[in-house]
Amino acid sequence: MGLLIDSFWRAAAYCLRPRVIALSLLPLLLIALLAWGAGALWWTSSVAAVQQSLQTSSWLGLLWGWLRQFGIADAPSVLAPLLVIVAATPVIVLIAVLAVALMMTPALVRLVAERRFPALERKRGGSLLGSLAWSLGSTAAALLAMVVSMPLWLVPPLVLVLPPLIWGWLTYRVMSFDALADHASKEERVLLLKRHHVSLLTMGVVCGYLGAAPGIVWASGVVFAAAFFVLVPVAVWIYTLVFAFSSLWFTHYALAALERLRRERGEPPVAAAPVADAAASATTPSAALPAPSSASNPLSSTQP
Repeated sequence: MGLLIDSFWRAAAYCLRPRVIALSLLPLLLIALLAWGAGALWWTSSVAAVQQSLQTSSWLGLLWGWLRQFGIADAPSVLAPLLVIVAATPVIVLIAVLAVALMMTPALVRLVAERRFPALERKRGGSLLGSLAWSLGSTAAALLAMVVSMPLWLVPPLVLVLPPLIWGWLTYRVMSFDALADHASKEERVLLLKRHHVSLLTMGVVCGYLGAAPGIVWASGVVFAAAFFVLVPVAVWIYTLVFAFSSLWFTHYALAALERLRRERGEPPVAAAPVADAAASATTPSAALPAPSSASNPLSSTQP
């Protein structure tokens, strides 16, 4: 429990660092660039296609005629841009958030490792391909569990327990792997996930509940159309900040647990020298010549 609380407040404190704040704002910049590019390429044609569909729809003709009685003569031309924006926004946001997630997790792991665990040896037990396979496999298992458990959601208490539990399990599986991929060996990662699975699952469930906050803001942006362009970016920023906090929490916990495991095994705390540096030092003249012994040096006997 001490490690859980310690890593929690450390992750919260790291969220105030300028680098983390900049990473949390990065999706907003990507969203603006994607929206500008999509608007330049497809805005006119998309609005025209949607407007034509609205005007030629037979079942909507009655609605347009009813609106004309209240002085709204050209409702399709007003609704078409709004429908295009509402339809395109989730796609643009999803692309931006996924892109930032791929960049954010390695950056946050490096930040924690450089500032708190600079001497922790990197055994590189995970790779990018392994992380992708692990994430896809865990996601497939979580989706299967969601589908199988859906009948139980009709029981009122379980609908508040099962989905957060499943998504919490997925969160802890994916984020724990990414936090340990660079520093832990495969054997160490398996042992740590087994030893700390209760704490890691608890962290995943808490992060899952925290991730519901952006959804509330997003829903408010859909309901209150006047504040759509303000609430949606706020929801994206909150989601990214929650993601950053979750990644930092798992990284602090996982690397501290790894350091503790190696200390229990009696492994040296200082990271091994890189192979390139060792090879370079071996080729220098000082490394190639043996140090003179006291027997071969006549002046050595006079040294204190």
